[in-house]
Amino acid sequence: MLKSPQLPDCFYSNQPILIKPCNPTPNHSLYLSNLDDQKFLRFSIKYLYLFKKSVNRESLKASLSRVLVDYYPLAGRLKISPENDEKFEVDCNGEGAVFAEAFMDLTADEFTQVFNYPNRTWRKLLYKVEAPTFLDIPPVVIQVTNLRCGAMILCTAINHCLCDGIGTSQFLHAWAHLTRNPDTNLPITPSHFRHVVKPRNPPQVTFCHPTFTRSQPQLQDSIPQNALNLAQYLQSQPLAPASITFTSDNILHLKRQCVPSLKCTSFEALASHTWRCWVKALDFLPPSTTVKLLFSVSIRKAFNPELPKGYYGNGFVLACAEGTVEDVTDANLHGGVKLVQNAKSSLTEDYLKSMIDYLEDKTVKTDLSCSLVISQWSRLGLEDLDFGEGKALQMGSLSSDIYCLFLPVIGDRNGVRVLVSMPESMVSKFEYYMKEENNDDEEML
Repeated sequence: MLKSPQLPDCFYSNQPILIKPCNPTPNHSLYLSNLDDQKFLRFSIKYLYLFKKSVNRESLKASLSRVLVDYYPLAGRLKISPENDEKFEVDCNGEGAVFAEAFMDLTADEFTQVFNYPNRTWRKLLYKVEAPTFLDIPPVVIQVTNLRCGAMILCTAINHCLCDGIGTSQFLHAWAHLTRNPDTNLPITPSHFRHVVKPRNPPQVTFCHPTFTRSQPQLQDSIPQNALNLAQYLQSQPLAPASITFTSDNILHLKRQCVPSLKCTSFEALASHTWRCWVKALDFLPPSTTVKLLFSVSIRKAFNPELPKGYYGNGFVLACAEGTVEDVTDANLHGGVKLVQNAKSSLTEDYLKSMIDYLEDKTVKTDLSCSLVISQWSRLGLEDLDFGEGKALQMGSLSSDIYCLFLPVIGDRNGVRVLVSMPESMVSKFEYYMKEENNDDEEML
């Protein structure tokens, strides 16, 4: 029995190594689109997997070396573009991915007990690359941790400037495929080149884009009544994770609140409900304050022609729903769902081209000042990853942040686990509001 949620230390028998592509790869600079190198995305997506049985390390290394031939930009390094010091590009130099092996005195059952609530000690499960800047961190960092019971924790960090959620899932499934079937080709050929979403020359900004701002809000030590920068305030507080699991029945119950007058998807219902509960838990906000919900939407099929199959770059944008605190916290879910639907329907091809052109202005940044950001990981197939010893017992994020994640639920294809960090004083209120709408349904976790 794990006596506290704090994880024990990891023991490294060897120093981490660089896994290089096993064959020669193209050596060139890869252009990154305006969707790729937004300042908002200059971090690594960190996944955590718990497998019941360890996978042979040499097989993992060999298949990683092989998959980096196909995904050779991920074996390169980010650099500043010589044409624009505000833009990144990839130096496809084949330097390789970081691969670390460790042991932790822990069992799979003990880890499962604390799985829903990541904390700072989880950082031990991913080797920290000491680097002077974000540019110097390899695009792929992997740690495989053996547990006392023979189980394995796999943690991956994949640079968001090179891949979005769909792209990271595609890469991980390709690696797993070559681990299981070392003598075969990949079922999906990766598409590397990002010029398909290159801005027009000259740029043509023909729409307003409320997802973004040019303003430079000042750091504030207290909660003002106007010009509020909520994100800065939240990040200045001691944060704790809130984790609520919605079963498929729970989500169906939410959707039924909108019919027959309004039909909606599971995402629309749960996103609206989460936004409403988050705003209600922030009970210091004046009713007239404008709040935003920024949520990821794939644009792979939004262009004509569509983005090519196998495209693993950032093929998503953040749609923006907005309303006053009073409107969003209205007892009727219908209103919030309508705001989310309107935000999605605005993402026409012309609107998206205008957005990409707008991002040519490098003073533009994502408006996080009074926004909840939701990233959907629950429909990416991440939970189906199999390196040959079975699918994961658990899959989630290595950490919790003020950005909200919709995570898959193992064993419930349509279930969703909502994970978000907030000030400790807010957590119980948020979880209460999230569960309140489903008290007459089956118990939520």
